[in-house]
Amino acid sequence: MAALTLRKRERLCSMRLIDRLFNGAGSHSTVAFPMRVVWSVIERQEQAPLQIMVSVSKRHFKHAVKRNRVKRQIREAYRLNKQPLAERLDEMPDKSVIIGFIWLSDELQSSAVVAEKMRRLIRQITEKL
Repeated sequence: MAALTLRKRERLCSMRLIDRLFNGAGSHSTVAFPMRVVWSVIERQEQAPLQIMVSVSKRHFKHAVKRNRVKRQIREAYRLNKQPLAERLDEMPDKSVIIGFIWLSDELQSSAVVAEKMRRLIRQITEKL
């Protein structure tokens, strides 16, 4: 069992990959309110098999403190629940998945709600792989 960590190499930073995630033909999307997830399967290169990015719009939360809280909740929920997705990717050694989590709500949610929605989204992604 892998450690429940979120390392730097698991963060999606490449503008080329982000552009491919949101503008590519192979992207998929699903919603579990208050989050939307966009994901795409790519050929594995030297990066980690799973890479994520988190986006919380200034339109929803004007204060950076609230945006940062939501981003922290999403990253923590992902870190604790990513194991089924990582195990599924171990079965596909030549593929990698890039994921973008987008916050849709104007209201703050409890960490328990965010974690439950994250489990649902990860289960949906795992089933579609």
